[in-house]
Amino acid sequence: MEQSIRTQPPGPRRRPPGSGAAEAAVPGQSGPPESRLRTASGGRAGPPVQQLLQRLLTARRARGGSGRPARLTAVGTGVAAMAGTLAAAGVDRLLFGGLGVLFGLGYLVVCFQLAVRVRYPDLAAAPICGPIAFAAALVLLQPVSAQGVTGQVVALAGGLALRAGWLFTGTGLAAAIVAARHLAQRRRHRARERAS
Repeated sequence: MEQSIRTQPPGPRRRPPGSGAAEAAVPGQSGPPESRLRTASGGRAGPPVQQLLQRLLTARRARGGSGRPARLTAVGTGVAAMAGTLAAAGVDRLLFGGLGVLFGLGYLVVCFQLAVRVRYPDLAAAPICGPIAFAAALVLLQPVSAQGVTGQVVALAGGLALRAGWLFTGTGLAAAIVAARHLAQRRRHRARERAS
């Protein structure tokens, strides 16, 4: 007895971990600590962040929401392509005075997002809307020295020729993703037919 008292440091004695927290979690309730830590839904009580996430997931399931991204229709794909490409072109012209690398990278991001988010019945809209938005951005935001319709056409042709790499890369990326999605959907459809 004296030996144990001598080896203990001065101050209050330490309790085993978990014993005090479990007893103080729900005061006034009897029973083992495991039963006292149960929540109203029947699950274990966790940190406040976990409880908040659980509530959000439960509310989302109750509303019928899924984790999938919102799918674009053909019209929505055109609007998104125009808005994204014009935004990238506007930022590039504002920062650097012309349409360069930032515009090309923005076009690639827009084409990728269009191909990933378009609905299955409207898959063809993604590789079509991208180049149209690219040409519209050149017409509206490219600096043009010549005036008139002829000057606009020549400037558009020159802009398309100078940026053909970005145009073909973005359009090819969208077409490849759309083709892969189409093939995957056909395989799923065939697998369902065989199963039925």
